[in-house]
Amino acid sequence: MSDFFVHESAYVDDGAVVGRGTKIWHFCHVMGGAVIGENCSLGQNVFVARRCTIGNNVKIQNNVSIYEGVTLEDDVFCGPSMVFTNVRTPRAAFPRNTAADYAETRVRRGASIGANATIVCGVTIEEWAFVAAGAVVTKDVPAYALVAGVPARVVGAVCQCGLTLRFHGDAAACSCGRAYRREGERVTPIESA
Repeated sequence: MSDFFVHESAYVDDGAVVGRGTKIWHFCHVMGGAVIGENCSLGQNVFVARRCTIGNNVKIQNNVSIYEGVTLEDDVFCGPSMVFTNVRTPRAAFPRNTAADYAETRVRRGASIGANATIVCGVTIEEWAFVAAGAVVTKDVPAYALVAGVPARVVGAVCQCGLTLRFHGDAAACSCGRAYRREGERVTPIESA
C-alpha cells in the first residue's frame, strides 16, 4: 500500500518518486525519473516530465505541465492553466529532445504563479515572489516582488502570507505581523528579536 494517492485515471510511470501524503488527481501523468515531494497536490490534467523536481507542499492546479528543466522548490503554488516553456528556440523541423536542449527554470520556495501566466524558460522566480494572473515572465523575478503585465514588470512587493506590502520610506509591516525592509529594488524580511 502506497503512502500517497493516485486517482484511477492518472498514470505514474515506473521510476517516478512520489512523497508521502501527495495527491495526484484525474488524468495526470507523472513520467519516470520525476521526483515529487511530500504533501503535494497535482490537480486535474497535470503533466510532470522526467528529470523534474518538485519540492514539498507544492500545489499545482488544473491543466499545468511541468516540462524538463523546471524545478519547483517547497511551498510553490502554480495557478490553473499557467504555462512553463522549456526550449528557447523551438522548431518542429529541428527537434530539441535532450536534457542539454532545455533551459533551466527555477521557482524558489513559497513563490506563487497566477492562473494563465506564462513563464519563459531560463528564468528564476525568487522566494515568496508573486506572479499575477496572465503575466508573461521573460526575466528573473526578485524575492518578494509582485510582477504583472506583458512582459511582466515589478509593480509592488508581497509578504510571505501573500498580502501586498505598503512601504513607508524603506520599511513595511504586514497585518500578519511580518516586517520588511527595502533597499533599492531588493526587499528582505526584518527578523524579529
